[in-house]
Amino acid sequence: MPEPTSSGVAGAVAYKAIGGAAAGGAALASIVVMLMTPPRSKREWAVGLISTVVTGIGGGAITVQYFGLHDWVQSVTGLMALGGLIFGCGLPGWAIVRWVFNFIEKNRDASIDDVAKEVKEVL
Repeated sequence: MPEPTSSGVAGAVAYKAIGGAAAGGAALASIVVMLMTPPRSKREWAVGLISTVVTGIGGGAITVQYFGLHDWVQSVTGLMALGGLIFGCGLPGWAIVRWVFNFIEKNRDASIDDVAKEVKEVL
C-alpha cells in the first residue's frame, strides 16, 4: 500500500498540471483572438478576454465530458492535447460575443417584436 503522502502529492501535481493546461490553452486562445480582431475599446478588450477564457475552459470541459477524454490527464502528452483542445474551444468565444453585442447595438431602439422578427428571418 502506498504512503498517503505520496499519493496526496501526486494528486496535487496532477491538479496543478490540469489547471496549467486549461489556463495555458485559454490564454493562448485569448492572445490569438485579440491579435486577429483587435478590440475597439478597453471595455471590449476585457469582454473579449473573459469570453474567450470562459468559452475555452467551459467548451473544453464539455468536449472532454462528451468524448470521454478523461484518461488524457494520465500523461504529459495528454495534458498538452487537452491544452490544445481548450485553445480550439476558446477561439469562437470572442467572435460569438462580438456578434451578439453588435446585434444588440444595431437593434438598441427596436421593440422586442422587431427583434423577434429579425431573428426569425435569420433562422
